[in-house]
Amino acid sequence: MNRHIKKISNYAMIGGMSVLVIASITGCGGDDSTSEQPKAEKPAIQKEGATVTIEEKPVGTFKIIDEVPSVNSRVILRDENGTERILSQAEIDKLVKEEEKKVDAGTSNLTKNPDEVKESGGLGLAGTLMASMAAGMLGAALMNKLSNNQNYQQNRRSSYASPSTYSRSKSSFAKARANNMAIKNGQKSSGFGKRPATRPASSTRTSGFGKSRSSGFGG
Repeated sequence: MNRHIKKISNYAMIGGMSVLVIASITGCGGDDSTSEQPKAEKPAIQKEGATVTIEEKPVGTFKIIDEVPSVNSRVILRDENGTERILSQAEIDKLVKEEEKKVDAGTSNLTKNPDEVKESGGLGLAGTLMASMAAGMLGAALMNKLSNNQNYQQNRRSSYASPSTYSRSKSSFAKARANNMAIKNGQKSSGFGKRPATRPASSTRTSGFGKSRSSGFGG
C-alpha cells in the first residue's frame, strides 16, 4: 500500500515538473511577442516651400519685406495702405510665364544692369517674385535660365526691402535645409544604431571590476 502511494506521488511530482517546464517555455514565447515595441514615428521631412510677403509702396514699386520657409508656397501682396491679399496659383503662373518670355527676349529687368534697373523703378511684381527664395519652387524652368546670370544675382539682393531682410531670409532657408538634411541622414543611419548594443559587455566588465574593487576596500 505504501509503495502504491509512493509511486503515485512520484508520478504527480514528474507531472508537475513537466507542467512547469511547458509553462516556462510558453512564458518565454509570450515575452518575445509582447517585447516588440511599436516603432517610433520618423520625424517628418518638411516640404521645401516659402511664404513671401511683397509690398507695393509706392504704387508700381515692389519689395520683399518678409520671407519664411513653409510647407506650401504662397505669395502675399500688400498695398501701400497695408491691405493684403494672397495671389492665386493662376496669377503666379501668369507672372512667371510673362517674365520668362522677357528673359528669352533679353528685355527682363532681372538680367539688366542693376543701376539701370534702379533707375527704371525696380524689377516689377513678376521680377520681384522671381528674385525671392521661393523662385525655384514657383518657376523652376525660369530659374535654370537665370542661375548663372551675374546681373540677376545682384538684382536679387536689391529686391529685398533691406540688406537685413535679405540676410534673415537667406539664413532661415539655410537652417530649414540643414534640418531636413539632418532628418534624412538620421533616417538612413538609424539602421546602424543597433550595432553599439553589442558593446555593453565591456561596460559590464567595468562595473564588475568596480564592484570587486569596492568590496575589497569595504573589507
